[in-house]
Amino acid sequence: MAETPSRSGNLRRIALVVALATALSKVAGLVRQQAIAAAFGVGAAYDAYNYAYVLPGFLLILLGGINGPFHSDMVSVMARQERQQSARLLAAINTLVGLGLLLVTVVLVLLADPLITLVGPALDRGIHDLAVVQLRLMAPMALFAGLIGLGFGALNAADEYWLPSISPLLSSVAVLLGLGLLWLQAGPDIGNASWAFWGGAVLALSTLAGAVLQWLIQLPALARQGLGHISLSFDWRQPGVAEVLRVMGPATLASGMLQINVYTDLFFASGIAGAAAGLGYAGLLVQTPLGILSNMLLVPLLPVFSRLVAPHQRDELIQRIRQGLMLSNASMLPLGALMIALAGPIVALVYERGAFDGQAARMVGSLLMAYGFGMPAYLGRDVLVRVFYALGDGNTPFRISMAGIGLNALFDWLLVGSPVPGGLLLPQLNFGAPGLVLATVAVNVISAVLLLGALQRRLGSLPIGAWTRDTALLALAAVVGGLLAWGMARGLHWPAGLLGLLLQTSLCGLGGAAVYGLLAGGLGVPEARQLGRRLRERLPGGA
Repeated sequence: MAETPSRSGNLRRIALVVALATALSKVAGLVRQQAIAAAFGVGAAYDAYNYAYVLPGFLLILLGGINGPFHSDMVSVMARQERQQSARLLAAINTLVGLGLLLVTVVLVLLADPLITLVGPALDRGIHDLAVVQLRLMAPMALFAGLIGLGFGALNAADEYWLPSISPLLSSVAVLLGLGLLWLQAGPDIGNASWAFWGGAVLALSTLAGAVLQWLIQLPALARQGLGHISLSFDWRQPGVAEVLRVMGPATLASGMLQINVYTDLFFASGIAGAAAGLGYAGLLVQTPLGILSNMLLVPLLPVFSRLVAPHQRDELIQRIRQGLMLSNASMLPLGALMIALAGPIVALVYERGAFDGQAARMVGSLLMAYGFGMPAYLGRDVLVRVFYALGDGNTPFRISMAGIGLNALFDWLLVGSPVPGGLLLPQLNFGAPGLVLATVAVNVISAVLLLGALQRRLGSLPIGAWTRDTALLALAAVVGGLLAWGMARGLHWPAGLLGLLLQTSLCGLGGAAVYGLLAGGLGVPEARQLGRRLRERLPGGA
């Protein structure tokens, strides 16, 4: 079914608001990461932080993140409710979830030492002890993560998109302020081993402060929308609570299973010096464009999916599913190709200064190339998961995620090897740290295929053949664009220094993107032409 002008325009407006807010947050996140890289490189403070952050950060992303299960579930349910009913529901769910996460916070504090041992069995003792301290300092993030996700889901259901998308900026600002205060005390010695403890403590405390700020900033907006103030409610028998929990439980477990793969990767990374820090730096370079495009696509589409679940709306739902999948492919395939082609100059441009030297740049560059292969599958899988959430089915993504854990551990073993003596006698390939990323890429691809198959069985009549053909055409155009960017980067003489790197990445990237746009549009994929039109409209003098 064709889009009505009003609905299409509304989705474009929401996507623009979300994209702008998310872009500001991601730019702030990139500046934060640059400051961390210059201060600590891949040294002990940041290496330990990556192990300590995995649980609090997992909860913040899982429960408090835009498009996380708490956010998605609240949008799916509250988008169909009256405002007064939604306020009562939010208070009850906040109370129930808050009590559970308060218990989780206590557990993280008490069991910090064995948890760090579990995720990093081969860590140096000094890094292990620092990670334990950092985990205890960040443990309260568990409580705030759930409250953040529920509140921002309620705001999105009330058609308020700016604040949830801009709020991660506060976390970056808090860390930058913390590093600034540390610099006033340590000066150029900030990256020395003697300051590793205080550097790690400042990273942990400022990260916690950022989470608290994200929660505080949503309170006035919730009150303005008539969605209540801080209050306890034990009215857990109202119908909406059961509906939220029916999807939230499996959805949280499903998303959590994916995050357990982070634990698995860090377990295998603990035997590779600096690998955890390298994964953090490369991951941010991927998450910056991925997060912007993910929020642009999923935030406005999720309420639409939720409103098209009736049988007589099946054709329009399928059209919206295609729109989400093909727009994600049309954007992520060229980005992945360009990251593979330009990984070296991108990493050098963004990070190579201060304590972040050439050796660190080479490690992060190899990881970025591996991430580039998986960008389309990551976003496509997320689109499909949100369709199941809208259909009230959290069990299917959960089962597939459970299978993915085993596959990820197996692929990590095969591509990297075990960090501890003994284990299964399986043939192993020594891919080093990039093998951890390639294992995750393989799991995401398999998960996306299984989700698509399950959706075909549920909805029927999905034109998977046509979708596959158009995806293959987009992939071909992306490969050609990536090869051109690679050839320009290697074949032309670029000036030395920061200016040369800036020219190399920008001009080669623009050249590859232009060739991709021309080819993808000429190959007849509607979504590629749609993206091209929107970009031209944004340019000065565009039609």
